[in-house]
Amino acid sequence: MLLKILCYLLPEFLVDLTFVTLLLGLVGTVLVLRWMSEKRTKIKIERAKTQRDSALEMMEKMTLRCKTRHGHTDSSRILSLPLAELVEELKKGSLSPEAVLHVYVEKALEVTKEVNCVTDFLADCETQLQEVKKQQEKGLLYGVPISLKDDVGYKGHNSTLGLVHFLGVDEAVDSVIVQVLKKQGAIPFVKTNVPQSLINFDCSNSIYGQTLNPHNHKKTCGGSSGGEGALIAGGGTILGVGSDVLGSIRMPSSFCGICGFKPSGDRLSARGFCSPVSGMKSAVSMPGPMARDVDSLALFMKAVLCDDLFQLDPTVPPVPFKDEIYNSSKRLTIGFFDTDGYFLPHPSMRRAIQETKTLLEEAGHTLVPFTPPRIEYALNELCLRGFFADGGTTLVDKFKCDIVDPNLKQQIFLYNIPNIVKKIVSIFMRPMFPRIANHLEAHCGVGSVKDLWKHYTAIKEYRCNFINEWKKLGLDALLCPMLSPAFNIGHPGKLFAGFSFTMLYNILNFPAGVLPVTTVTPEDEEELKHYKGYYNDLWDKEFIKGVEGGVGLPVSVQCVALQWQEEQCLRLMKEVETVSRGHKIHP
Repeated sequence: MLLKILCYLLPEFLVDLTFVTLLLGLVGTVLVLRWMSEKRTKIKIERAKTQRDSALEMMEKMTLRCKTRHGHTDSSRILSLPLAELVEELKKGSLSPEAVLHVYVEKALEVTKEVNCVTDFLADCETQLQEVKKQQEKGLLYGVPISLKDDVGYKGHNSTLGLVHFLGVDEAVDSVIVQVLKKQGAIPFVKTNVPQSLINFDCSNSIYGQTLNPHNHKKTCGGSSGGEGALIAGGGTILGVGSDVLGSIRMPSSFCGICGFKPSGDRLSARGFCSPVSGMKSAVSMPGPMARDVDSLALFMKAVLCDDLFQLDPTVPPVPFKDEIYNSSKRLTIGFFDTDGYFLPHPSMRRAIQETKTLLEEAGHTLVPFTPPRIEYALNELCLRGFFADGGTTLVDKFKCDIVDPNLKQQIFLYNIPNIVKKIVSIFMRPMFPRIANHLEAHCGVGSVKDLWKHYTAIKEYRCNFINEWKKLGLDALLCPMLSPAFNIGHPGKLFAGFSFTMLYNILNFPAGVLPVTTVTPEDEEELKHYKGYYNDLWDKEFIKGVEGGVGLPVSVQCVALQWQEEQCLRLMKEVETVSRGHKIHP
């Protein structure tokens, strides 16, 4: 009898046992595959770190070789020369290109050992230098060592964006900008660090680690062109190439106390630049220069806006730099505001605008109050909803088989939340935290191609409205706040809305630049203790934690002009630089 019962039950038992075995096998396989993937990721990261260490060793050997061959060089004098004077001495022959390159390689090595900003050495720089010396006509940047942000394509080297996804993929050719810079006599010699995926204004990734602010190592240098900002501020390069889609040139320039410039879309060529979200059109991305002074930015623009650029990339309008506008002495009508009503600036930021306004008026310019129209609508509905039109899936895909940097975990968590959940959570949050709820809902993106077309139409209409307000006041340019001072490390990832001060001009596709005008005072720091913001919400509280401890750090302002009026924007920047330095409020 017992035997009959066992025979009856055995097939069912075997089926259950088979199912459990298969399930356990499947789980085991998934775990093994995940372990193998993580192992491969770690191996790739270690290999990249080893390659970076080798690059730094090559820099060190190069400087030692130079000292052996040429003996003592007056490094301090070379490093102190402004760009225009450096070019002049190089062209005259009073300085040799070899000496200048070796001095900057040595200084870059010193700076990166302090703040971790260099990720790659472009070892063919010495060969490129010899090619430059053979040129019959000396270019506008003859013999100038220049640094490149990680995403700037350079033949034979990675553009990693701080992501394992792009490791090991060497560029087949130089980007158009690099080709033009070489034709103008520049010597690219290093590439610099970025935040993982570029979409953050800190500067850290799982491959190369955290880049520090040269002014204060507890602070971030900003991002995403953070390595450039740190290297220039530390004196390790005189001119750098960054890129800007939400403020990625302007943020690190502000945090590091240097000058940075984002042109209008398509005024320069972005061909050969790497991006984690190719195809996104709502916020216009553009390469641009970063340097110690405004004249250097203008010289860069003049150098690259040439026939070589227009031939290499016919999509760029063939319009050379207009010296007569940049050098004009005509008095300007300048719009200004010290807050946009969405994100209350740091006390030092408002002070910087008001002091600069007064100095510009004393210099004979007319300052007119200006209020950006519908600012929250522009930031959330136009910029963020367009930037994350796919709900963030394209960006998240780049993080597969990667180790998420701790500074980005909160952002990546948000991008991974299903849209339906984001919508539901935003509904419940809106009564208590309306600003954050609207921001969260905007990350859901657009629902269809039809909605995307409506979105593009809305951007076009907003630009028209903004320009109409501009024209009514007869403005030549605009003076406005720039996020300052530098954040404490780790806080930018918790406050994506910090981009609100910059992303507006990517939506509008206006040229915009920043420059330092003052520093944080003890009085500013004391006033910060009473900061409540406009909403006294989680963001306002996070802002205080992010910027506290900033006494002595640079504070910048932002200058803006209408589309295609790069020279006018730089003209205002030059005026601001002149009046601020003349009154000794420059850091």
